[in-house]
Parts: sequence; structure tokens; C-alpha cells
Amino acid sequence: MFTRTKTPDNRLIEEPVPTLPVDQPEPETRYSLLSAAAEECKERIYGELMKILDLTLLDHISPEETRQQIQSICKQLMEKQEVRFSYQDRQKIIQHIEHEIIGLGPLEPLLADKTISDILVNGTNSIYLERKGKLERCPLRFTSDRHLTNIIDRIVSRVGRRIDESSPLVDARLEDGSRVNVIIPPLAIDGPVLSIRRFAVERLSMENLIKLGTVPDFLAPVLDAIIKARLNVVISGGTGSGKTTLLNILSACIPDSDRIITIEDSAELQLQQPHTVRLESRPANVENKGEISQRDLVRNSLRMRPDRIVLGEVRGAEALDMLQAMNTGHDGSLSTIHANAPRDALSRIENMIAMTGINFSVKALRSQIASAIHVIIQVQRQQDGKRRLVSVQEINGMEGDIITMSEIFRFQRQGIDENGKVMGEFMATGIVPSFYPALKQHGIDLPIEVFSEERRESHV
Repeated sequence: MFTRTKTPDNRLIEEPVPTLPVDQPEPETRYSLLSAAAEECKERIYGELMKILDLTLLDHISPEETRQQIQSICKQLMEKQEVRFSYQDRQKIIQHIEHEIIGLGPLEPLLADKTISDILVNGTNSIYLERKGKLERCPLRFTSDRHLTNIIDRIVSRVGRRIDESSPLVDARLEDGSRVNVIIPPLAIDGPVLSIRRFAVERLSMENLIKLGTVPDFLAPVLDAIIKARLNVVISGGTGSGKTTLLNILSACIPDSDRIITIEDSAELQLQQPHTVRLESRPANVENKGEISQRDLVRNSLRMRPDRIVLGEVRGAEALDMLQAMNTGHDGSLSTIHANAPRDALSRIENMIAMTGINFSVKALRSQIASAIHVIIQVQRQQDGKRRLVSVQEINGMEGDIITMSEIFRFQRQGIDENGKVMGEFMATGIVPSFYPALKQHGIDLPIEVFSEERRESHV
């Protein structure tokens, strides 16, 4: 299609009408938005339905039977009210009502979209999504703060949590494992705020990371060898950099014969080994009692005869117990930590241990860190939205009061191309790690050439 426009000198020219790309449908199509008239009809039918439907009975029948009942009653109400909409619009209205009663309202189509990695609700009228590392505004909205609060209550109640003015912060998870954080007034000034970190339905593998350019091909066998040789590994990175995803993938390298204890604030890990015990912390109840912290779980796990302890994220006083576990025969343990660089990760661990109130000399504390942690893997979400492994560093030991580290592999950033993609090169630094003999002792035959400076791989 073309449109005619006048130029400043009164000439008529034809220009093509801009259209959205095939993979970017109109928002109304992608999110199944209702027109103003259909939205009004939906609210009216929904109100009548709530007067008729006994919600307590829905708990005792299957989801499919529930949907059938809702659809049947909605169709009867539409006929009674002589609703004048097409068949497609009627089905769309009924679907929205189903989402309100047995789903999560406007969030349902977003949760069904596998391309979305984060859903960020900043009050009633503001929903943002993350796709491929980039944020975009979503046209969906909630009708009111009460509407949003009802959806939040539905989420947190399913996992036995509660949220109100006395407890305005909560961490929870959806049925599919997606991580949820909620904060409501008075702490959230402009209304309830809901953040959902999507759970990957399809379990990624190292091959997926190689295809995505997150990890170079030549580094994959090195990471596999590090896990199988029972080295203690900390994965460091910022928010949304892919720490938990990488932890899941590395954990797949653990032999099935090992007994693994996983400890998390909100269960996200997807370990496939048959001998895995999953533990999750518990917040305090209404009387501010009954809290079970990650530190309590780490201490208890030491009495559960673990071969390996996998700590979803170290964020507090449990850092001390994690180091003690790593230093007392629980080699091959894994954890993640929020930090912008490997050296910063060590500093954060020091600060967390200081929060316990136990006095250590600087040298004694750093000596314990240096002997407990063998490898730090740094991941980063870069400007183009891609998540990349940017550094693998080995902890060598102590020189005076300083922990010494050697960088074995790194991603050398070179710039940005015309499409906004980060250009760079994965490379080996030429340093052969001191744990290389340990690989041989565990029967792992890794060619020493993999650490040669000639091992390079360009990525965009």
C-alpha cells in the first residue's frame, strides 16, 4: 500500500505505508486486547458471574471442568443480555473472564509467551517486559489497584505466603517455578509493584549456550572438567546476567552417583540427578517467628551427608558456613553471588562474613576464602542484551594479606557494530591453571593446548 503526500514545492509523491515486521504483530493481536465496548461487556458479565458462581466448589473439580462451567454460564449470560459481538469477540471475552477467575488476569498471555524473560508491573497502568535482554512497554493494564492486589494475593497464597501492610514485602514463585517479588504500599508509593523472573520451561544445555554465543566452543570441556574434578566454584554477575542459568547447566556435569543438597531462598534450580535433596528457606510468620534462613539450612545440610552443596545464591551470613563446608570435605560445591567482577565477589564475601559479628583478622579470613574457593566465573549481560561469560579466574592463594588470582580465559570486548551488537573475542590468556594436575588425578584428560593463547574465538 502507498500513501500520497505533498512536498514543500507542491509535488505529489507516493510513499509506502509502514508496516510491522511479520514477527512483530500488532499489540492487539499479540496480547488479545479488548475494545472499550468489549471491556465494558466483560466487566458486566464478570460481575454477574461472581453472583452466580460458588468459588468454593471450584477447588474440588478439575481445571478443565472449571473452564467448562465458566464458559457455559458466560454464554448463557451473554444470550440473556443480548450481547452483540462476533463469535471471535465473545470467545475473547470469555477467555479474559477465565483468566480473571482461575488464572492471573492480564498476566496470563504474558506467562504463555516463551520469548518473555521478565515481567515488571509498576502499578496499575505500567507493565514492562524483557525480550532478548531488551525492555519494552506492554499495552496490557490492570483495572485498579484492587485488581492488581487480588492477583498478587492469589500468587502468594498458593505458596503459603502472605502480604499486607504489616508484611509489605514477599518473595514467592509461580507453579512453573518463575521467581516473584512483590512490594506494596506504604513502601511502594505509586501502588503495588510485581516483578516476575520467568522460569525457563525448556532446560538449556551447554550446547545452547555455545549457539547463543554465551560460552565459546573450546571453553565447554574446561568447565565440564572443573565440575567433575570437584573444584569449588562461585558464579559471579549482576542482576539478570544468567548466573542461575549457568549454575543449572554446570550442575548437569555432576555425576549421578553424588548426593546433592540444594539450598535456595526461592526454588529455581532444575537438577536432574536422581539423588538430589531440595531445601528452601522460610520467612517469619505473622508473629515474626518461625523464620528458617539459608544459614540454618547450610548448617543442617552438613548433617545430611552431602557430597556436594549447591547454594542458589549467597547473600548473607551463610557465606561463612559455605566457606566452612567447602573447607571441610564438601569439595565440588557451587554457588552464585551478585558482583561486577571476580575481585568484587571476594570483597562481598568478606563483607557478608563481617555481618555475622564474628571477629576474624583480615589475613585469617582471606586465607579461608582462598583455600575454600578454587574458581570464579564471571558472567555479564552486555549492552546488546546478550549474556556472556566474560572471565574465568583461578584463586592461587595468598601473598601477604592479598588473595592472588589468575585469569585463565576472558572475553575481550572490541566495540559495537552498526546493528548495536557487541563485538569481541573469547580468548585463553596462556596461563595454565594450578588445578590442571588435579584434573589428571581425577582421570580427566584435558589437552593442555586448550589454555594456549592461540585459542581464540570471535563473537558478535
